[in-house]
Amino acid sequence: MVENSAQSPTTQLGRVLVTGGSGFVGANLVTTLLDRGYQVRSFDRAPSPLPAQPGLEVLQGDICDRDVVAGAVDGIDTVFHTAALIELMGGASVTDEYRQRSFAVNVEGTKNLVHAAQRAGVQRFVYTASNSVVMGGKPIAGGDETLPYTDRFNDLYTETKVVAERFVLSQNGIDGLLTCSIRPSGIWGRGDQTMFRKVFESVLAGHVKVLVGRKSARLDNSYVHNLIHGFILAAEHLVPGGTAPGQAYFINDAEPVNMFEFARPVIAACGERLPRLRISGAAVRAVMLGWQRLHFRFGLPQPPLEPLAVERLYLDNYFSVAKATRDLGYRPLFTTEEAMKECLPYYVELFDQMRATAHPHPVAVVAPVVAE
Repeated sequence: MVENSAQSPTTQLGRVLVTGGSGFVGANLVTTLLDRGYQVRSFDRAPSPLPAQPGLEVLQGDICDRDVVAGAVDGIDTVFHTAALIELMGGASVTDEYRQRSFAVNVEGTKNLVHAAQRAGVQRFVYTASNSVVMGGKPIAGGDETLPYTDRFNDLYTETKVVAERFVLSQNGIDGLLTCSIRPSGIWGRGDQTMFRKVFESVLAGHVKVLVGRKSARLDNSYVHNLIHGFILAAEHLVPGGTAPGQAYFINDAEPVNMFEFARPVIAACGERLPRLRISGAAVRAVMLGWQRLHFRFGLPQPPLEPLAVERLYLDNYFSVAKATRDLGYRPLFTTEEAMKECLPYYVELFDQMRATAHPHPVAVVAPVVAE
């Protein structure tokens, strides 16, 4: 039986490495850790968007390069691994190149990092997975961490996250490295370039005629600062005798909502309106699966909606944070209303920037891409 978080030992994080430190989640995590006084090394293929500042070291390189990864973990006590390729298509029809690219970064890159961390004497490793590792096209309402991994993969992001999370958790306790995994939902907030972009593109193109799925279908989201709070709590509990070693946790805002009803006030603030008419999500998903096969086999344009994104619109897919609350003391720092009030100006500015450069493209329905 797992003991209560209030009685569980915790630790400071020491010197911290954040992979994907130039990305949306990574950059916010780096900033939060610096604000808390930690020495942080940011590691990414892309240049860091953060200004030079005390306590921050920036390393640019490829997670697939073992020598570079060995240098990245040198002298580090805690690793937060947020770097990943987000490939939202998959299935049997994908090309070998497309598949190998995802596995090289998301699986082999993760293995490189874990093994290098073990050799370097790193003590803690927090992996970023996804709630999709258990979804598999079935409705889930208040699901928990006892759900089995899905074995039905229509996108490489989920497939690689399953393989990599299993590996990371299997390495817990080996050579002194304690590991755990965080499973976010759709991540949003200032700096987000994913969740609302497809909605905005569709609205700006003037092709938003119907919505996908019924209004009663709900999912959960992860406001970036709630997610970062969960990351740090998990790392603090990665100690011998602690609650986190070897565990996976769903971290979200604990406020399930229909995706379009979540997006509606954002669209309204941008001076636009979403329609009320809805069509069958199952039918749209079937069409997108067929389109995806034709894309890979015959070179048709990429489908406007990925099957995973469609599933999140017409199936209940939301998860309990009870285990994270019990083990880590996690509770969302911000309600959805509070977080939306803080970041709504950002989304309006993003919409205005996109409107300034918009050009029409053929999208007949609107669905946001939900990715970590």
